[in-house]
This record gives sequence, structure tokens and C-alpha cells, in this order.
Amino acid sequence: MLKEHTSQFAGEKILIADDEAVIVDLTALLLRGRGFEVLIAHNGKECLEQIKKEHPSLVLLDYMMPVMDGETALKEIVQYYPDTYVIMFTGKGSEEVAVRLMKAGAADYLQKPFVNSSLLERIDTVLLIRQIELNNRDLQREKETLQQEIEAWSLHLERRVEEKSKELDLAHREILLSEKLAALGHITAGMAHEIRNPLNAINLFAQILSGAYSADVENSSYIRKIIEEVERIDGILIKMLAASRGSMAPRSEVKFDLIARKVLSACEVLCRSQRVEVNFQIADNFPSIIADPNEIEQIFTNLVTNALFEMQEGGALGLHLSYSDDFIYLKISDTGRGIPDEHLSQIFDPFFTTKEKGTGFGLSVVLRIVRGYGGQIKAESEVGSGTTFIVKLPATPASTE
Repeated sequence: MLKEHTSQFAGEKILIADDEAVIVDLTALLLRGRGFEVLIAHNGKECLEQIKKEHPSLVLLDYMMPVMDGETALKEIVQYYPDTYVIMFTGKGSEEVAVRLMKAGAADYLQKPFVNSSLLERIDTVLLIRQIELNNRDLQREKETLQQEIEAWSLHLERRVEEKSKELDLAHREILLSEKLAALGHITAGMAHEIRNPLNAINLFAQILSGAYSADVENSSYIRKIIEEVERIDGILIKMLAASRGSMAPRSEVKFDLIARKVLSACEVLCRSQRVEVNFQIADNFPSIIADPNEIEQIFTNLVTNALFEMQEGGALGLHLSYSDDFIYLKISDTGRGIPDEHLSQIFDPFFTTKEKGTGFGLSVVLRIVRGYGGQIKAESEVGSGTTFIVKLPATPASTE
């Protein structure tokens, strides 16, 4: 007979909280016959203690009880144990009481005395509603988790796309810059031949005129200007050639600290006159590399002079040499005006300059040299705070032979 009337929710825990022993005994007998696990409490306080300990699926809660009444217990259950549903027992037939209990969170209510079949029907209905609502709650949590995962993946994909876009943009810039340097090589090769010949002739005639007009102060000054400008043009051509082709000089062991100190020593008077404080740091056991000393010195010279140009009214020059993971790092920083974002991507382009009398070859030369050693160079800048150039070169150990 028990098998025939076993509830579809058999095995669920149901707590009977009532101070009337007869009702508790009869109800417990009825529920056990339907396959439920029955718990018992005689007042509201015991009811809450049992819920905290056993976590029943359903409570049959009497409205009127000692120690703590049913309505107070109901509010505690709803607030702290939302997975436990409540059917209220009430001996009062007032609709007002029923409405208040339902608003307080009761799943259903029964008026005493009740019919057994009605109680069992209400229990199965409430447990079914509970099952559906808990499933919906789990589905909602799963949905929220999935949404969070989707948002996280979307964010990850956006970042990846952004990173790849930046990499493609950087690669595109590198290609354009390589093309510019290649084009510059073709241009300068022709210019050096076509321009320097007439320049030499102009310089020669100017030297002759200089001797002829040595007593004429005014004309002598004009001739000196011609010679100076010819030399300036020749210097520009030399820089253009340096920016477009690699050095053919033999390579040897290069000690960076010696070159750094040599360049700083050459700029010492300028640093003092501009009130620039120099901070030179080099890591312990810094390696030597096999390179062209003139090219390495040119890297230091161009970057240091650029930094000093930005600090004509004072500042701090930083020159740091470090070594990590088979690479050496040169950082040269200034506290000058900084480079605007719109210029930052163009600073290594040949001919690009913001200086009134600049040629736009200094950083192009540095880029060509750094690339020639398989290295990288980048600039970090903030307008009003200064600029830092970071050179990364493979640390090829110097020969000990």
C-alpha cells in the first residue's frame, strides 16, 4: 500500500512545526506513509534550529506557537533559508491573515482542521513549484555564468584583435620605414655624386676668393659664410649616406661604458651651461659586444644630443645600461617637452624633424645601426614630462682570443 501511494517527491525532508502533539503525530504518520523523511519541532525557535541543521525542502508551520509564533518564524525562514518552502497551518479563517502570510513568503496555507488528501495534494504542488523554481534559479545562475564567460571571451577577443591590429600596424610601419630607407639609399647614392662635385668646385673658388679678398673685411665675411654653408651641405650628404647604408668598417670588441663616458665627457660643458643633471648607471658584469665602435658611439651621440636639445633650460639626463636574457638595453631619457602622439610614429622617418635647422637624419641613422645589429629601438614620451629612448641589442659576447 505504501508503494502505491508513495509521492513523486519521496525522500524529501519535511519539517512539521506545531505545538499540538496529536496533529504532529498524525501528520508525521501520513507523510512517512508517502515516503517523506519527517522532522519535528514544537515551536518557532526549534523550527529554525532544525532548518539550520537539516535544510528541509518544506516546513508545515503552525501560525500559533509558543516561544516564537509561526509568522515570525516564516519571515526568518524566507530571509535566511530561501530554499526551504513553507505551508502555513492556521486555525483562523480570516482572509486578512491568509493574505498577510502569503505576502510574508508562505508558499500556501491550510486552515485547521484539514483533510489529509488536501494536505498531500498541497504538499506535492508546493514541492513541484519548489522544484521548478529551484531549477529556474539554477538555470538563471548558469545563464549568468555563461554570460560572464561570453563577456570575458569577448573582452579577450577584443584585446587579441587590438593586439594583432597593433602588431599589423607596427609591421606596416616597419615595412614603410624600410622602403623609405631603401629609397633614401638610392637617392643619396646619386646625390652624393652629383652634388658633391659642384660643391667641391664652389668650395675651391671660395677658398681662392678668400685669399684674394683677405684684406676686405666685409667681403671676407661673405666668403666665409659661403664656405661654411658648403661644408654644412656636405655634412648633410654624409649624414644621408650614413642613414641609408651600413658601415663597412671592421668590427671589434666594444665596451659600452667607455663609449658612454666618452660621449658624456664631450657633452660635459654643454650640460653645465644648460644646468642639466646627468644620471649614469650601468649594471654589474655588463658584457662587451662585437661591433663597429664608431656606430655604437653614433647611437649614444645622436640620442644624447637630442635629449640635451630638449633641455636647454635645465633638466635631468638619464643614461642607463642593463643586461637581461642575452640582450643589452640602453635607455636614454630626458625631462624635456616630450613628443606629441601625432609625431611619435614619425620620428625615425628620414627627413622628419621638428627642429628649425634639423636635417631629420639623426634618428634614422640610429635606427639603421640598431637594425644592422638585429636590435630594436622605441621611444616612450609624455608631453610636458620628457622622452625615453630604449635600445635593445643582442649581447654577442666579445672574443677573448
